[in-house]
Amino acid sequence: MAGINDFKSRLVGGGARANQFRVLMNPPTGIAAPGLAVPELTSFMVKASSLPGQTITEIPVNFRGRQLFVAGDRTFETWTTTIINDTDFRIRNGIEQWMSGINDLETSLGVSDMNAYTSDIIVQQLDRDDSVLKSYVLQTCWPTVLAPIELSMDTVSEIEQFDVTWRYTSFSASGV
Repeated sequence: MAGINDFKSRLVGGGARANQFRVLMNPPTGIAAPGLAVPELTSFMVKASSLPGQTITEIPVNFRGRQLFVAGDRTFETWTTTIINDTDFRIRNGIEQWMSGINDLETSLGVSDMNAYTSDIIVQQLDRDDSVLKSYVLQTCWPTVLAPIELSMDTVSEIEQFDVTWRYTSFSASGV
């Protein structure tokens, strides 16, 4: 029977910690979003995120009353970040500028070249000494949802935060 010491000896590095991460955003090349001009800022202000998920769909093939399932295409879920808001609204303004560049609030006009309105975003899992354990590059990202910031007089001693939902086409991962 395995004991706690067996488990401890197999838990490399004491385990990856969910609070040790960094997200680096770059603004798209075809849209002016000066609020996102310093990618290192997001490494401090992104409060929560996730390592990206993926699914390989299944294709059912019917044969004489039975189904055989074969592997289909890979799909990627949306990806969400929770961002801490500071008093200059720098990151939120940058996301709003990005979204307006895709579809302007007043005119509904925007850039149509995907290379102009998308950008790669990097999410890194860090070790306790800030070294990168694993890195994901989410490719051709663009914001799909900028969540509202809830305001209330009942809220005391809290800093505003907001969620951004991203769509991306694929990712590359270190160690794969």
